[in-house]
Amino acid sequence: MQPNKKISPQAILSLQEALSVIFWRKEDLQQFIKLTLDDTLIIGTINWTLTKREIVKELLNRMTNRLDLFENDLMNLILAVTDFNDFSNLKYWDDDGSKTKKAKEAVNNLRNYSKGFIQITKEQEEAKERKAKADQSTKKALSLENELYKLKEEFNKIAINKNFQQRGFQFEKFLYSLFLLFDLDPKGSFKINGEQIDGAFTFQNTDYLLEAKWAIEVNRSDLATFCFKVQTKLKNTVGLLISIDGVTSEAICSDFKSIIIMDGIDLLAILDNRISLHDLLFKKRRKASETGNIYVNFNDLFK
Repeated sequence: MQPNKKISPQAILSLQEALSVIFWRKEDLQQFIKLTLDDTLIIGTINWTLTKREIVKELLNRMTNRLDLFENDLMNLILAVTDFNDFSNLKYWDDDGSKTKKAKEAVNNLRNYSKGFIQITKEQEEAKERKAKADQSTKKALSLENELYKLKEEFNKIAINKNFQQRGFQFEKFLYSLFLLFDLDPKGSFKINGEQIDGAFTFQNTDYLLEAKWAIEVNRSDLATFCFKVQTKLKNTVGLLISIDGVTSEAICSDFKSIIIMDGIDLLAILDNRISLHDLLFKKRRKASETGNIYVNFNDLFK
């Protein structure tokens, strides 16, 4: 880190004074410095048989003479001492309170002389953190885009498979990978009480059962069967039916309220990164809650 404002000589002298008086025992001072510095090798080059003032003077002289090596650690010392507020180590030797008073005054002097520098340093550190977060978000977005591209290629391969039974199994695996990508804790197909469940996942503290269809439009009978599976589970369970070819108009007119429906248009919108799976699920469920319409695909959802 390269501060825009040079550390003033007054700040260095105040640091020297503060380090000399905030600890009574040299062992405590040595430990404090060791825990503060990133590069602790310099500690071994100091003559610790000297007085505390001589030790601190020697340390700071070496650091200020080689700012190319020790500028960050010099900053670390300044920040650590300006944050210092526990003077209890002095209590045993401080009968009249003068040692504690002197130490507090020395720390306050350092705070005054380094205030501008510390502000710049903290602002630069915050800017660095913001940049790191932005870089992380960019990497995450690129990674998501790359994974969606791979899944779309897989989806296109499934679409040309003429073996319908095999295609159904591939579709279930594809959906598992898609839901895993969006951290929805998916579960693969399973049987319970003789019922075949294509999958399950959790979204916004709600458990969903999954039904996947890739053959023809889902009819009223198919919806009724799936709704029964959902309604016989816990009260807050919701069903998500994914039918590539959608559902019949007859089925939509039926009074099914425990499920929402996605189709091929919805899946392609997700794979093309036009909407996230999270946002699509949220908007579909809210639309169903507000209007009772359980089947509104991506193209109609924002009209």
